[in-house]
Amino acid sequence: MLTEIRIDGLGVISTATAQFHEGLTCVTGETGAGKTMVVTGLHLLGGARADAGRVRQGAQRAVVEGRFTVEDVHDSARDEVEKVLESSGAQRDDDDSVIAVRTVGSDGRSRAHLGGRSVPAAVLSDFTAPLLTVHGQNDQLRLQRPDQQLQALDRFAGEAVAGLLRKYQLARRTWLQARTELLERTARSRELALEADRLQHSLNEIDTVAPEPGEDERIVAEVLRLGDLDSLREAAGAAHAALAGSGDGEGAGALDALGGARARLESSDDPALTALAPRLGEAIAVVVDVTTELSSYLSDLPSDPAALDSLLTRQAELKSLTRKYAPDIDAVIAWADEARTRLASLDVSEEALAALAAEVETAAVQVRETAKKLTAARRKAARKLATAVSAELSGLAMGRAKLEVEVRPLAASAQDSAPITVEGAELHAGTSGVDEVEFRLSAHSGAQSLPLSRSASGGELSRVMLALEVVLAASEYGSTMVFDEVDAGVGGRAAVEIGRRLARLARTHQVIVVTHLPQVAAFADTHLVVDKVDDGKGVNSGVRALTTDERVVELARMLAGLDDTETGRAHAEELLATARAEKADTTSAAG
Repeated sequence: MLTEIRIDGLGVISTATAQFHEGLTCVTGETGAGKTMVVTGLHLLGGARADAGRVRQGAQRAVVEGRFTVEDVHDSARDEVEKVLESSGAQRDDDDSVIAVRTVGSDGRSRAHLGGRSVPAAVLSDFTAPLLTVHGQNDQLRLQRPDQQLQALDRFAGEAVAGLLRKYQLARRTWLQARTELLERTARSRELALEADRLQHSLNEIDTVAPEPGEDERIVAEVLRLGDLDSLREAAGAAHAALAGSGDGEGAGALDALGGARARLESSDDPALTALAPRLGEAIAVVVDVTTELSSYLSDLPSDPAALDSLLTRQAELKSLTRKYAPDIDAVIAWADEARTRLASLDVSEEALAALAAEVETAAVQVRETAKKLTAARRKAARKLATAVSAELSGLAMGRAKLEVEVRPLAASAQDSAPITVEGAELHAGTSGVDEVEFRLSAHSGAQSLPLSRSASGGELSRVMLALEVVLAASEYGSTMVFDEVDAGVGGRAAVEIGRRLARLARTHQVIVVTHLPQVAAFADTHLVVDKVDDGKGVNSGVRALTTDERVVELARMLAGLDDTETGRAHAEELLATARAEKADTTSAAG
């Protein structure tokens, strides 16, 4: 849960720190005091877009710091949080809590930190998403959108729908890939056939030349060598003659001279001279090796005058490939490998198209069957959701109001990108199935049910959203839920019922509510007030927790601005006593 939040330089708040506890926390204060800045700060911790206009006038930046504990959340949420912490390198604090920080500069730039590590805002969002759900007035408006209504239904259905949805999405991916390939091959059959012909022609040309890896570089070196063949032969021959002799009897070589010198030294009686003979023997061995290598070199030199012409012809063949396909022969060979792979995928024969069409139909059958099961599961869940929410609405002083959850097929459009026939109807196979969901509200018995966008007032929409959250929260535990003026447009008995529902929700969740209704605030386990102070230099707001006596004063102010009269205090004390009694009765009934 969220245990603490610190806000610096955000809106009218210069510096404020609020401690949060289990159960229901209500945040109150006069209009313009900065209550909404608390919710804005939580939105920023949730990775919301930074707005430089929220930075306090004269401040360089706004900083929001939240401290979270994750021990008491449900397993799936804890697993998600642990993955984010591990992947980002975030560290826990000494008390095992995790600190999340969001900074927004006056220039609009923002930074995010998690567990002492700088992270993108999206990572901060991934961390807080399983832990924190913020409901503002914009969220109430989003509830009117069909996609949000579909998500609410799927969330209520749980794994009964989630498992089918995963199977459907996997089948849909397979089907769309095969269908896209079939459509491409059919529509571009002539173009693909021409491409196949060009690839085959190029491969035939390359295969005819049959280049070898690195061959172009080897030929360049050999051509340079053969271009200077005469001078190479002359130099090697002269060196060989100087060492071994001319061989025609006209001149002795170095080997003969060295051999004669060694014989003279060995025949001498002087030890100093005979000691030099082995060294001449070493010199003779070196000269013999060089002479042998020169002989081998001379014998390897091409004797065919056409050898250079053959190499030049081969070099021209290789250059014809490098001009067309790649800068060198190794790259030409790689291009040919890729071309063969591409050519294998360009089979546009009737047999290939028929096989692909059969593959598409098989995948479509899987999509169709899974979509039908998904629709059936949603319709079953829709009836249960409608019944549960309608019961909550009755308790929220909406008389005999009734919510209907309609699951109907999503018809394909004329230019639909993913149409599929299900039970004779052409439907759109979207990422969430072939269904669309609409919440319809009947204000009283016998009244026509109308879509929420047409039938619900602001206050009714707030209560529908709260009723949904109470129902959806029944299967979850441990997350923090924040409501910003969920009681807008509500008063009287309905306000008391909202307070009771929030208190009940707070038995399994940490609930934080920004409210202007004393009937709701009276149910709080913790009551925070946002005070506004004008010292002549500017307006500043702070957040503080109220004692029991201070709560009486604040509730009296909220009731009628009667914070200094006996009548106001009496009304506030009565309201608190009533709330305590109802909470006690609710707790006893739950136990």
